[in-house]
Parts: sequence; structure tokens; C-alpha cells
Amino acid sequence: MTLQEKIEFLEEIMDVEEGILNEDTILKDVEEWDSLSTLSLTVEIKKKYNKNLTTDEIKRFVTVGDVCEYIPD
Repeated sequence: MTLQEKIEFLEEIMDVEEGILNEDTILKDVEEWDSLSTLSLTVEIKKKYNKNLTTDEIKRFVTVGDVCEYIPD
């Protein structure tokens, strides 16, 4: 999965328009990055990659790039 595909995946999870996010986007500045988005991300990561995303890992995410680094290629 390319960086752009990962960003598009996050845009879908957060339900934001395509092109809104980039790897430098600060998550706390995105209104749609909320508990529902984090839950959706956790579920999708588990379904697609069989990887458990913990609360501690989510708390370490500062930018979209941080999340993209976590998502397997």
C-alpha cells in the first residue's frame, strides 16, 4: 500500500473530502479525528491486517504520517 493509498484510507475512515489530509496533517487539528474515527481505524486495521491497535498506540499518533507508518504496506 502506497503512502497515498494509506492517506485515502484515513480520509475514508474520517469521512473527509479527498485531498484534505497529507502526511504532515496534525490529527488534533482535524475535527473528524474523534473517538468514532479511532474505533473505525482499530476495526479496519484488525480486519485488513489482523493487527491489534492499542489505545497507547493511538495516543502516540500526532500526524497522519504517524498513522501511515503504522499501517503495513
